[in-house]
Amino acid sequence: MILKGRASRARFGSNVSSWRTSVMAVRVGTDLIEIDRVVRALERPGFRDRCFTEAEQAYCESRRNPAESYAARFCGKEAVGKALGCGVRFTWKEIEIVGPPKPGVTLSGRTARWAEKVRMRELDVSLTHSHTMAGATCVASLED
Repeated sequence: MILKGRASRARFGSNVSSWRTSVMAVRVGTDLIEIDRVVRALERPGFRDRCFTEAEQAYCESRRNPAESYAARFCGKEAVGKALGCGVRFTWKEIEIVGPPKPGVTLSGRTARWAEKVRMRELDVSLTHSHTMAGATCVASLED
């Protein structure tokens, strides 16, 4: 996870003993959407520019079925907002889903300030899609 312009300071390794010495809370957010809903949204003027950064659009448009990638990224943004506890009170472009190979998250603006306020240490996001559905899960590690 990146807070616009700087890398997150905390990373977790596989050393279980370090988990015992650090206190943290974990929040989970998840979202699911029908890809057909995103197909219809993509037909509306302004949807892409309102919800997705230029880099997200470039990636999605490079895919064989762009709607699947747009849907998964849309779910990723929703899942991040839920995991941070701000729900959908964010500007869509303030949560940017980056990657491949593994999806990551870049926060900016009010959403980045909210993440700092709730003492977010790390975000991990997972995206998936089939031919008809897309989904995402986000785990937010917070300092307790």
